[in-house]
Amino acid sequence: MKKTKEYATDRNNASYPIPLYLNSNKFIYILFGFLISLFFTAKAQDPQFSQFYASPLYLSPSYAGSTDGSRVILNFRDQWPAIPGSFLTYAFSFDHFIPQLNSGVGLLVLQDRAGSGHLRNTNIGVQYAYQFRLGKRWQVRPAMHFYRSSRSIDFNKLLFNDQMSLSGNAPSSVEVPPLKKVSYADFSSSVLFYSTRYWGGFVIDHLSTPNQSIIDGESPIPVKYTIHGGYKSFLNGKTSSYNEESVTVAFNFRSQNKFDQLDAGMYWTRMPVILGIWYRGIPLFKAYKRGYTNNDALVILVGYQLKDIKIGYTYDITISRLISNTFGSHEISIIYEFNQDQKLRKKTRKVIIPCPKY
Repeated sequence: MKKTKEYATDRNNASYPIPLYLNSNKFIYILFGFLISLFFTAKAQDPQFSQFYASPLYLSPSYAGSTDGSRVILNFRDQWPAIPGSFLTYAFSFDHFIPQLNSGVGLLVLQDRAGSGHLRNTNIGVQYAYQFRLGKRWQVRPAMHFYRSSRSIDFNKLLFNDQMSLSGNAPSSVEVPPLKKVSYADFSSSVLFYSTRYWGGFVIDHLSTPNQSIIDGESPIPVKYTIHGGYKSFLNGKTSSYNEESVTVAFNFRSQNKFDQLDAGMYWTRMPVILGIWYRGIPLFKAYKRGYTNNDALVILVGYQLKDIKIGYTYDITISRLISNTFGSHEISIIYEFNQDQKLRKKTRKVIIPCPKY
């Protein structure tokens, strides 16, 4: 019985065997993809969306039920398509406002796929947010998110060193373990403050710090802290979403273990078109290694609204040293709002959160 002697870690800390030497051009690409996964392990745990306000329930459970009715959202992200071994993230969410309880409820399903070993992380959870007024101008939304996660990897999809040859891939003499899977429960809490022009929120995720290791061992998920907020200026004095013209500045800061990241930028809205640009990185205050500044991407957004449907597309222009090897990242969001009852705003004195839709 042969066993591999060395193990490597992918971007979510799942250990698996890798080839120990190079003997073909094909493996050079595989190794490069593996090094990218190491980059993710050192610097991030959770997947991210450039359109963080187009995935509001993933950003913060306080956004559950933040409209006047019901909402369905689909998100898709293809990160670095030029890298062998895909990095894909899918999300589906549904949320609804319950005026009788001043509450919002939500459902969030997210799946992240990474690498040639088909490492998958699937989260399914429910959210609850309560809304109340703080003075005449501000409203507050504390919330909780309870979810179940499962992580798996298919070792049969991996390529071992004794399979590499110039004539193609040969059968491996390594005993390949079956599909490995682990499940665990987790939860997060959040709070959101907002008025007609300002908003700001705080999220603490992975409060149970569950063990995510797929093999025997300990790999607890570090607690993640998120701070987000912004300001909207209405250029034509009209706050209705159907004839709005505005400029919005916003930010989203995340801190998890030794990884810190900031998205900051602005949106210009003239319904039905939304254009945005923002920067991801902390180049002046954070460097993971001398000579390697924290520069990640410049993000370009185009959004369009068709009555109750909003469609957004973003392209991440990589500005780190990986710029020539990744082909950036693509992201699409579709938001559908229905059963909207704007009369509830007068009855409940509810204020719509001024943050962008993308």
